[in-house]
Amino acid sequence: MKTDVFKALADAQRRRILDLLRSRDGRSLQELTLYFRMSRFGVMKHLRVLERAGLVVAKKEGRFALHYLNAVPIQRIADRWISRFSKPWAAALVDLKSQLEKGGKRGRKN
Repeated sequence: MKTDVFKALADAQRRRILDLLRSRDGRSLQELTLYFRMSRFGVMKHLRVLERAGLVVAKKEGRFALHYLNAVPIQRIADRWISRFSKPWAAALVDLKSQLEKGGKRGRKN
């Protein structure tokens, strides 16, 4: 599943679909197709990849399926991977800031 999420997020067109759904959820295939220079089938292919990764959920509404963003897999990646790598950098920046502020105060006294 994680591999599917990374694969889905690797493509710029799929990220654009996610951005469109983030700006307004519940879009039809027809509406999403208006934003791309590709066929309806191309957009459908990208939506299938996003659905398999769990990033998009389709809900049938009459004759159309509306597509909704599911940000949970992205949040899980952020919680598990990104935050793990950003914490040491954040701590190092806080330490650097403290050291620079101490050094700056000493410089003003002279």
